[in-house]
Amino acid sequence: MIYELRVYQPLPGKMARLQNRFGDQVLSIWDRHGIRSVGFFTTLLGESSNELTYILAWESLADRERKWTAFQEDLSWHRVRDESERDGPIVATIKSQILTPTAFSALK
Repeated sequence: MIYELRVYQPLPGKMARLQNRFGDQVLSIWDRHGIRSVGFFTTLLGESSNELTYILAWESLADRERKWTAFQEDLSWHRVRDESERDGPIVATIKSQILTPTAFSALK
């Protein structure tokens, strides 16, 4: 199992819209593609309190490539993204890291 850590920095005033996009619509699209989220987080203390962080679990890099590509090509995702950005973009930056657990990690 590998994990993907993704950190989104929304544009000022767009955090609620970003969270709504995930919570109300994206998760159901992910379910159809077999994409499994481990958790979603906002920053309580840290460098920036204007971040939405989440972790995805993948069987392998090939699993990620297949499922993420299918999601990115899904017309439902395009409609959700376009509707949530009808008044302009909501995300300033996205950072992504693929992580592999250590032998002593609680997540394997």
